[in-house]
Amino acid sequence: MNTTQKISFSDSHFFIGIDAHLRNWRVTIRFNGLELKTFSMNPAPLELLSYLQKHYPDGIYHIVYEAGFCGFWALRVFRQNKIDCIVVNPADVPTSNKEKTDKNDPVDSRKLARELENKSLRGIYIPDLGYEELRALMRLRYRTVQSQTRIKNRIKGFLHTQGIAIPLQFSGNARWSHAFILWLEQLQPFTSAGKFTLLNMITQLKQIREHHKNILKQLRSEARHPNITPVMNVLQGIPGIAFITAMSFYTEIIDMKRFANDDQLANFVGLVPSIHASGENIYSNGISFRHNKFLRGLIIESAWTAVKEDPALSQIQRTL
Repeated sequence: MNTTQKISFSDSHFFIGIDAHLRNWRVTIRFNGLELKTFSMNPAPLELLSYLQKHYPDGIYHIVYEAGFCGFWALRVFRQNKIDCIVVNPADVPTSNKEKTDKNDPVDSRKLARELENKSLRGIYIPDLGYEELRALMRLRYRTVQSQTRIKNRIKGFLHTQGIAIPLQFSGNARWSHAFILWLEQLQPFTSAGKFTLLNMITQLKQIREHHKNILKQLRSEARHPNITPVMNVLQGIPGIAFITAMSFYTEIIDMKRFANDDQLANFVGLVPSIHASGENIYSNGISFRHNKFLRGLIIESAWTAVKEDPALSQIQRTL
């Protein structure tokens, strides 16, 4: 009688690095300090779990991939299936010079699996899905404002090339009033093509402003949630902070407890110096290049506003 014994990797730890792309994943599996396999597969978490359970049954799997366009959906699928998974900042992955010069997908996945096994990787903060979508709404507002600024600059550039001067009563009007828009619509460029170009840009501007208005309306609706309102009230009670800054701070930070101290928070925002030290020589390269682009500018702007509004802060600023 032929008998077969089922193979089990119970209590064995496998370390899997994923270099994630839109159409495929490059996966590396390591075990006990050895690279077992590097292969390409569909970007499907359950398919990878099926492969692992088939070839390394009963194993303990640890998975890592880099933060990027794919977000956290794969991580959530892995964790729902009781699999340890983290997402890391690509800039924080230890990389050799050879890996920098000979970079490709297999190299990246091998590097991730190796460093995961070496315990040198630290996962980034993963927000709940609801908070992540609220942050996406706030960032949509940020990008809509960017689009609005671009189309305004295009309109002003067009006027400049045509030698059309903006009247003094409208110059410096950052909000572009209704009267100013009417004045733009009544302009008569040299040709029909010029008229069409100008009116088309004005139409784009109106559409973007309407989108921006709807986004703000939705943000204010979200801010009335019982879990958000108390935090927003506290933040808006700080001099220099109004609704937009408060909502940006809330959606980017989400949970203050993830920072052990003030220095970690300042480092996350990017309000720290970049320092190069060697022996007794210390060189400051100015403010850190790494920062949260949705927060740092707003907080700096709020600080200057607070100095103007709060006499105590103004007095402190004069002594610096």
